[in-house]
Amino acid sequence: MLRLNRVLALSPTLLALACGGGGSNDGGRTDSLSETGVSSGITDSASTTNSTTTSSSGDGDGDPSGDGDGDPATTTATTSEGGEPKWDLGGIPDAAMNCDNLGPGDETKSYIWIANSSQSTVSKINTITLVEEARYETRATPGNPSRTSVSLSGDAAVANRSGGVVKFYSNVEDCDEMANGQPGLQTSAGANDILPFGQDDCMAWYTPFDYTTQRPLAWGAGEFNEGTCTWDNAPLWSAGNIGNAEVVYMDGETGIVQETVMIPNVVGWAGLYGGAVDGEGNFWTVDHNWNGPSTLIRVNVDDFTYDTWPVTGQVHYGLAVDSEGRAWLCGNGGASRFDPQTETWTHLAPANAGNALGGCMEDGEGILWTSRYPDAMLIGIDTDTVQLVQQIAIPSYVHGVSIDFEGNVWGVEFSGDEAFRVNPETEQIDTVGGLVGAYTYSDMTGFALSAAGTPSG
Repeated sequence: MLRLNRVLALSPTLLALACGGGGSNDGGRTDSLSETGVSSGITDSASTTNSTTTSSSGDGDGDPSGDGDGDPATTTATTSEGGEPKWDLGGIPDAAMNCDNLGPGDETKSYIWIANSSQSTVSKINTITLVEEARYETRATPGNPSRTSVSLSGDAAVANRSGGVVKFYSNVEDCDEMANGQPGLQTSAGANDILPFGQDDCMAWYTPFDYTTQRPLAWGAGEFNEGTCTWDNAPLWSAGNIGNAEVVYMDGETGIVQETVMIPNVVGWAGLYGGAVDGEGNFWTVDHNWNGPSTLIRVNVDDFTYDTWPVTGQVHYGLAVDSEGRAWLCGNGGASRFDPQTETWTHLAPANAGNALGGCMEDGEGILWTSRYPDAMLIGIDTDTVQLVQQIAIPSYVHGVSIDFEGNVWGVEFSGDEAFRVNPETEQIDTVGGLVGAYTYSDMTGFALSAAGTPSG
């Protein structure tokens, strides 16, 4: 039995990716738009403690060890006929009787959202047709966006490194035709049709944050409404630095911050870096320290307390939660898995995984996908055995990795102009071009949230 079938039995979160309605539109736009190989076998115990801009040098994220990205060239999308979808899911458990045509692969919901960091925009790309259907500005002034997150209703949020979070409706029918004050729907129709910030009717809201850096971003599931076949009251988590680090818990319908959790003693020039939500709705993040140990942090949604564990191994970038509720870190020096039940780490050494410098995500068969740096290679790691099980050569190095609802693995170039869709069974590669300083390695399709497992501890 495929691993995804077990995931679905835990939570029917794939429903919303095929429901036609998406999230409800309550006119919640905020009033102000102003800017204020082999496993190493190493297991460690861990203790708990309680508006276009030009591309800059470096890796596109301001990292001091960046290698530069050059000037991205604009290309067109290329496609080819692929194999059949990877998973035969059959019926979706626990589906409401009035939710018709449920299942992954509905073109109205199959999108990947990729930030064009140097352009201060985000691209909405259909994962089936490979067509970029819209491009939106993410801030009134250049915001340097990097992380995107997709809710179970298909809507996208984008965090700007320079501060500020914005939400866009995925389904055009959810957009407010009077949001910008003009009758009729005004919205982007593609990569070359970008409306000024605040003028696109598919922008739901924008919340400014006066942060020196804002990176982590992750939707929570919310509550499934069987009457409307939608997910309601979905929260949104983010984090940033303003002297000290803080995690914010936001109302996903309005963008209003409902809770703020201060996290002292965060180390590293970039503060909190990755973000992911587990099956219980808790938020996981990690600080980023080039010159010393890092800390894994879980903010508990029930009472907004937090737990911390010292990270063993090397510096890490990407963060994911697998279908068993275990946290994964991927970065310089391989990949590491943390089990919250036993509070232990298991590592895949760099000799096997290479220098995985970007993001990572588990697919529906229990394989965690990441990229090897500086190789042009996707690597698959078995999440149970922590062993390298597959390697796929791709046209260029990718920093961001995501999974779509057809079982394909996506890679986003390192501050480049292309993204690749890879079928892990046939190893066929399709290319989407025309991006500008692309840089995203978060849950840019919504698949990770849909498959998140409940932690066992």
